[in-house]
Amino acid sequence: MNTLEVNRYTAGWREIAATLPRPKAILSVSAHWYIGATAVTSMVKPRVIHDFYGFPQQLFDFDYPAPGSPELAAAVVDAAKPVWVGADADSWGLDHGTWSVLAHLFPEADIPVVQLSLDASKASAYHFDLGRRLAPLRDEGVLIVASGNVVHNLASMQWSEPYSGFDWARRFDDAARTAMTTDPAATLGLARHPDFPAAAPTPDHFLPLLYLAGLADATGEAASTVLEGYAYGSLSMTAYALGATTAA
Repeated sequence: MNTLEVNRYTAGWREIAATLPRPKAILSVSAHWYIGATAVTSMVKPRVIHDFYGFPQQLFDFDYPAPGSPELAAAVVDAAKPVWVGADADSWGLDHGTWSVLAHLFPEADIPVVQLSLDASKASAYHFDLGRRLAPLRDEGVLIVASGNVVHNLASMQWSEPYSGFDWARRFDDAARTAMTTDPAATLGLARHPDFPAAAPTPDHFLPLLYLAGLADATGEAASTVLEGYAYGSLSMTAYALGATTAA
């Protein structure tokens, strides 16, 4: 619902965008393309995927008709070598992990976007390393967006607590924040944190963080916390950035 709402998070995303130079293209790593391989969308016109249910029709009607970029897809394939990345010309597109954020960062949908899948068969180190390999793309004007939640436990959500975070959620989020802002490589140890099973009962929403950590490690930049907050006890809305600032 953040796509349609004006709240402190969506306002924060817009503030972040205002600090950035206009990118030539965007590479999005979304929690919602979680498959058994690493792939990148390579079509000229990616479809907009409404990969959810039970929400108002207005959200299903939402469109984000950004163009694709076969050129950026090819650059991703090259940057990742010798890691294999498949070029997806027709099976995926832009899912809501991508367009729900970009709708606020770049609402005109006029910047080319490609999306990278998360390989469900790989360990944390693989994702961190791939993030490191993608770092040179930033020097070519590519904005890399990692979209997930550091804490994401839908089964534990309490609808009566829309702005709260459970103690275990806060502990894990704090540990992730310390790692990201002091030693990004330490994110690789977060899977051993005692609260990890509750914070990430499935790894899909956590893994995008490792791509940003890999980027930070490769460039020697400190990640900054640009947004903080919790929702329904078991969701963290904490956001990090390299080279962007806004009020947390």
